[in-house]
Amino acid sequence: MMAFLAAGMLTATSAGPAAAADALLPHPGPEGLVWVQERVGDGGVVSAGAWDGLSTVLTVACEGDGSVHATMESQGNHVADLAVDCPAGTTGIGTVSMDPGLVTGSFSIGIDTSDDSIRWALTVTQPE
Repeated sequence: MMAFLAAGMLTATSAGPAAAADALLPHPGPEGLVWVQERVGDGGVVSAGAWDGLSTVLTVACEGDGSVHATMESQGNHVADLAVDCPAGTTGIGTVSMDPGLVTGSFSIGIDTSDDSIRWALTVTQPE
């Protein structure tokens, strides 16, 4: 199983365990498949390495007086929708957990922000 997790971590858009003091989400540690430390406006990520024997958790954090809508697909199937309110001056956080087998192998996450100035971050983890 470690080979699957290591392969997934290599596809993350940001690397390293250290996060800035004002980071929206901390590094997810060894359970992490993806860590997008911070982006602004619409975006997303594509990765692989999800193991079907573990549940999958998508967490999105944001800031900026608006909202973020995250959609997740795995193997061509829609597996999650997550809407998060993004307050000005503080962090909004939303999480969705998917049962084992729902996310397997490759997956993608699309982020749609209500305003191009919205700051967001995300993690995908598979806790043991």
